[in-house]
Amino acid sequence: MATNDSDNLQRARPGFLIRRRLAVVIAAHAVLFALALLAAFLLAYNFRFFVKRQGVFYPWLYQLYLPLVLMALPIKLLVFHWSGQYKGSWRYVGLRDLFGVISSALVGSFLFLLAYFVIENAWQRLFGHTLIDRTLAGGSGPDLRQSSVFALDWAATIVFVSAARVFIRFYYEDIQAPRVSNPNRVLIVGAGNAGETVLREIQRMRWERFECVGFLDDDVVRLHGRIHNVEVIGRTAQIREVCQKHEVQEVLIALPNASPRQIRELVEKCEGTGVHFRTIPAVSDVIEGRVQVSQIRDVDIADLLGREPVELDTDRIGAELHNKRVLVSGAGGSIGSEMCRQVASFRPQRLVLLERAENALFDIDRELRRRYPELDVVPYVADIADRTRLQNIFNREKPPVVFHAAAHKHVPMMEINPGEAIKNNIGGTVALADTCMAAGVEKMVLISTDKAVNPTSVMGCTKRVAEMYVQGLTGRDTTQFITVRFGNVLGSSGSVVPIFREQIARGGPVTVTHPDMIRYFMTIPEAAQLVLQAGTMGKGGEIYVLHMGEPVKILDLARDMIKLSGLRPGIDIEIAFSGKRPGEKLFEELSSEGEHIGDTAHPKIGIWKHRVEDWDMVHKGIDRLVEMADSSTSGVLQAELKRLVPEYTTGAPPRLSASDIPISTPTTEG
Repeated sequence: MATNDSDNLQRARPGFLIRRRLAVVIAAHAVLFALALLAAFLLAYNFRFFVKRQGVFYPWLYQLYLPLVLMALPIKLLVFHWSGQYKGSWRYVGLRDLFGVISSALVGSFLFLLAYFVIENAWQRLFGHTLIDRTLAGGSGPDLRQSSVFALDWAATIVFVSAARVFIRFYYEDIQAPRVSNPNRVLIVGAGNAGETVLREIQRMRWERFECVGFLDDDVVRLHGRIHNVEVIGRTAQIREVCQKHEVQEVLIALPNASPRQIRELVEKCEGTGVHFRTIPAVSDVIEGRVQVSQIRDVDIADLLGREPVELDTDRIGAELHNKRVLVSGAGGSIGSEMCRQVASFRPQRLVLLERAENALFDIDRELRRRYPELDVVPYVADIADRTRLQNIFNREKPPVVFHAAAHKHVPMMEINPGEAIKNNIGGTVALADTCMAAGVEKMVLISTDKAVNPTSVMGCTKRVAEMYVQGLTGRDTTQFITVRFGNVLGSSGSVVPIFREQIARGGPVTVTHPDMIRYFMTIPEAAQLVLQAGTMGKGGEIYVLHMGEPVKILDLARDMIKLSGLRPGIDIEIAFSGKRPGEKLFEELSSEGEHIGDTAHPKIGIWKHRVEDWDMVHKGIDRLVEMADSSTSGVLQAELKRLVPEYTTGAPPRLSASDIPISTPTTEG
């Protein structure tokens, strides 16, 4: 019972302090001000409580200190209140807070001195004698006015108030903070501002189980110096030796502007040590407000690929999206959900989410409502191939801007299910585009893929047919149809990166289809941002391509991801070659015959100079394909696709023997 009472008291104290916080803070300052003035008198009178004047001992504590403290307290309390000193959290006090204490104390002491002069002179004129006993104050001369009491009081006020705040922070961070028995031993690379900030966070939040063993930095001036009592113990070239000597478990890269090459070198030097790498966020993330500098994250494969931050024409995008209704199809997918996040940041009037996978729709709807509580978000469970459902939604919402991200995108899966790829990627796009025209949509942006170029897969070919259809609609109505192509995105659902990560976590092997397999990669936010930018640039009929940077060998990607885990490729984690899958190319091409890339105003966006297609052939071919989707074999459907896209070449047949029977198995893709 006594234990329960004690627990209740512990819980009651914070509640009492919260409810009476201002009163407690004011009372604490009053005590500190009184002690500061007392200390000033003790110093001024050499720690004697009596003053000897003309052979008589006078007790200054009662006759001098008490009148002055009654004068000083209201003045200082008001000054500190006016300067906002009662609002700050003592638990997180920093140098800026101490500068505020110094300035407030200076103003308070000056007003205290001024009030003393004014009140003394006024008292003497009214009553014929001074408020303070002149004999005690110094006989015939104004000894008190010329003494150091007021200067000492100012200094003591700063010391007492600052010391109290520092003690509270010290109490929470060092006295009260729980000790952990086996903290993670962390090495910080970079002894600059970012490194100091992260170390301060580590020392403040001990429950995070981190213990910093030291810094590494290439600046010789910082070498063997100390930051918060932690030594700069070496240079970055010594990282492997330092990690082994100090039994480091995690390396924290505190170099916000570190190049991918620098990060790669650090990772490769620690290969096989089992060290886990983390870094502070990218500068672009900090600027956009997604994270703070003090937040750390795992070093990701994107850090090694060297993708530069995207520079957007935010004014132009804002003019297109702000205060408008925007609809995103496939809103629960990897690209669709990021499109929703990017669109939401431009404060549209309403964001309409279209997705047939209810769990994915629930997740993005919940996230958007949490991150943008003022945004009007409307989620619809709908299949883009359902024309009646689309018409009802568009009649109700009337969105002027539509981003079409819904698609079946897994290449081997669509080789086995070509009918579903046709119904969703072609039939769904046709239904959505027709609905956009009927509803008077101003602009529809189709998100396509580089696999539509000289396609060797059902997925790529169906996306090419979808491109051909929306291109053919250009000029037939007021709706502007724009297509944006890009390649693989890091971390998207079903992409190689999460698959490799899962295989490494299981202990391997990591499966690579072919040693010469090459792909272009970009990050999901980068792709979504450039889609927004390209969408604002288009006037109708264009096919934009996002510049993907340098191609990456999948084998090198697998090796880098193993190294990021602190393991050795081929020793700790095996790499196995599984063979090319149906529909896959060794490398992605950038243009088809009759096409070439032109420049645009944005350095990361090009425009395809595409060939003109026979509209009647495209329209009739699509009708025939959709009609055959549920009843024809894979071979028949692929032959029909080739009639529409002559450059389409089929690869090896699917490994499953179901390739020659009618297939229309539904999937959970959005």
